Amino acid sequence: MQLTDEVVISQTENWVERFIVGLSVCPFAKREVERQSIRSIVIRTKKNDVALQELMNEINWLDQNPETETTLVIFPTLLADFHRYLDFVELAEELMYQQGCEGVYQLATFHPNYCFSGAEPSDVSNYTNRSPYPMLHILREQSVEKAIEHYGDTSTIPDRNIELMEEKGEAELEKLMKTCMELNSPS
Repeated sequence: MQLTDEVVISQTENWVERFIVGLSVCPFAKREVERQSIRSIVIRTKKNDVALQELMNEINWLDQNPETETTLVIFPTLLADFHRYLDFVELAEELMYQQGCEGVYQLATFHPNYCFSGAEPSDVSNYTNRSPYPMLHILREQSVEKAIEHYGDTSTIPDRNIELMEEKGEAELEKLMKTCMELNSPS
């Protein structure tokens, strides 16, 4: 199977629907999936500076398209190394700050090898931020604040997700991630 942009987006959408929404990892995602207000774009460059410019281009696109709630920026050919990904995230956040995005947009981070600081790579809690490809999730801060206001105490979400990952176990989580990569598997 050729890894076209359409395939990458389809696999990512499978992950959002089956993993993020299906397991309620993010209690705010279901509404946006149902509203079809999540945009997914693929950036294929192998250069950080080009990827950063593309990220800013997407933020500018979101500024012009308020009906789109959020964007998943997917990097299938860049940032395979998790530590380089973290360096890139730092550069992206600094650029966003310099461009006046503070208080307007924020980034959520996802990577196939995500590992929280202080955690072992094999710790199942890392699955809360593991994804099919390295990606950045651009969120509108105003929408995040409204969602939190509606939801209530969000401080319990991370602990609930860690408990869920531990309950599922690594084998089941790996199986679920694998099904997200299958294009014609049942929902």
